[in-house]
Amino acid sequence: MSTPQLVVHRDKELMAEAAAARLITKIVDAQAARGSASVVLTGGRNGNGLLAALGSAPARDAVDWSRLDLWWGDERYLPEGDPERNVTQARAALLDRVPLDPARVHAMPASDGPYGSDVDAAAAAYAEELAAAAGSGLYRSAAGAAGGGVPTFDVLMLGVGPDTHVASLFPELPAVRETERTVVGVHGAPKPPPVRISLTLPAIRAAHEVWLLAAGEDKAKAAAIALSGAGEVQAPAAGARGRSRTLWLLDAAAASELPRSLYPPASA
Repeated sequence: MSTPQLVVHRDKELMAEAAAARLITKIVDAQAARGSASVVLTGGRNGNGLLAALGSAPARDAVDWSRLDLWWGDERYLPEGDPERNVTQARAALLDRVPLDPARVHAMPASDGPYGSDVDAAAAAYAEELAAAAGSGLYRSAAGAAGGGVPTFDVLMLGVGPDTHVASLFPELPAVRETERTVVGVHGAPKPPPVRISLTLPAIRAAHEVWLLAAGEDKAKAAAIALSGAGEVQAPAAGARGRSRTLWLLDAAAASELPRSLYPPASA
């Protein structure tokens, strides 16, 4: 796994704009190289802020939106269209404003869908969808458990919670300890709603690049813990690494408790 690199911006607005520009470049490069690109989105204020900035970016039309696959790192297991669902928020921030192919927008199942209240079955179905994409020949694939797999996502983005959680992998809970399955149902999450679906660390680590987004003073301690050598069970953000690059994108407030020795500029 790659060693984390840090980029620290003056404030959250600049961070979102710079991250959006960086993401456009990655998507365009992947599409030029292979004809398509695969990105995993994250929710929360930083993930949605990035999407809003992407929608306003002058270079947004450089992306061929019809050749972009979108996945999610986690989802709140709520009814379709619920305002708290990550996909609902992503649609409002960007997705409804660009010409995506609906078949390539891979939302996680909703609680009023075919699996009803069975979040574990819903998670297994998403794992099957990922495995099918990995085996389609469109993307490089990474092995998962039980013969499954996930695409080698070009970019997988994660928001970092104040408790160091990423996706819906919370400290010490069973999901962060998962070593075989690529997607799991989460029960009893300490942050509402308690029932969720999440990629696991093995799936996250299949990504070519993993970007961790943190802005605000409430994220400063989490960033310091995750980047100080903490274990992934106690600090899930510490275990989120990309195959070739792990990039922490922070504002000055979120970086305020990091030692200056961790500030080397990331390579282009």
